[in-house]
Amino acid sequence: MVREAAKQHTHPLVTVAIRSDGSIKSVTFVVSSGMAEIDDVVRRIIQSQAPYRAFPPAPAREYDVIEIRRSWHFDMAVLLF
Repeated sequence: MVREAAKQHTHPLVTVAIRSDGSIKSVTFVVSSGMAEIDDVVRRIIQSQAPYRAFPPAPAREYDVIEIRRSWHFDMAVLLF
């Protein structure tokens, strides 16, 4: 099922807003994958890694939140570590 879904989706474009303490403020889909299941997986992956590393002191004094925008690409490759 996942393999079939991966063949049919658009690459989602996601903006993640991270607070200076490393917590997630928001996850916004600029472009949806077109499949709720894929979007849910992306959101869960992002949230599962929280909290992120806190900002270093200098950027933390200047910024409360940073936004990171990434395009997500899934392929059929199998990676073994």
